[in-house]
Amino acid sequence: MRWFRRPVPLQDKVAIVTGGSSGIGHATALALAEEGVHVALAARSESALVEVADQCRSLGCEALAVPTDVTCREQVRRLVADTMARWGRVDILVANAGVYVRAPVRELTVADVQRSMAVNFYGVLHTVLAVQPHMVERSTGHIVLVSSLGGKKGFPHDAPYAAAKFALAGYADVLRQELRQAGVQVTGVFPGRVDTPMIETLKVPFVSPKIPPQAVAKSIVSALQRPRPEVIIPFRARLLHWVDVLSPRVGDWIVRRFHIEGWEMEEAEE
Repeated sequence: MRWFRRPVPLQDKVAIVTGGSSGIGHATALALAEEGVHVALAARSESALVEVADQCRSLGCEALAVPTDVTCREQVRRLVADTMARWGRVDILVANAGVYVRAPVRELTVADVQRSMAVNFYGVLHTVLAVQPHMVERSTGHIVLVSSLGGKKGFPHDAPYAAAKFALAGYADVLRQELRQAGVQVTGVFPGRVDTPMIETLKVPFVSPKIPPQAVAKSIVSALQRPRPEVIIPFRARLLHWVDVLSPRVGDWIVRRFHIEGWEMEEAEE
């Protein structure tokens, strides 16, 4: 069993972390730095990236800040090229950049879905396609795709977000199977609501509280040390997923009964 295997050492490995300026990406970069991983940080905000890079260096690792919009393939290629120029390899990719697009289906527009897909799916795809050849050539590497519980169970008003995250889950499932023979590990990460700036205006019910991004980062590091196909956290999220697999009708009832989709702050305060 995997828990009895010796953990994969992470010291001196090289990681790219997208969405690294805040939330899960920030926490993951610091968690990797604590393990001695050198990190290339990508996000649109250069000032925030530089600050996170300085925090990583203070933990004893090397860090590179590369302002990147993951929806632009050329910028993603530059990110990978800069990382390769600095360290000569990419051992780990944590594809975490995302955006929360929320709209009731009766008000949904194609633009809503396109905006969500551009970052949450195609942004990840661009990054994987840029990194994958280097990992396959070396027959080693680990790709972590940060999705969401919304990629396992859709919630009301989350159609644009869920569509992209379900697409990402399917891609991760196939990618994992196809790259296995090449020696490249793939892990899909499906957290429930996380306390990040992305959903700071969303109020959630007590049965599904926002978890700290550090909890997700800890799970990512654990999955890198002891590879596994998927991570669903916290336990409440896993429980809802299991129930929904057995009975989508019961899963729908739980979401409806406990208002799992949450409320926008303005709506909640009316």
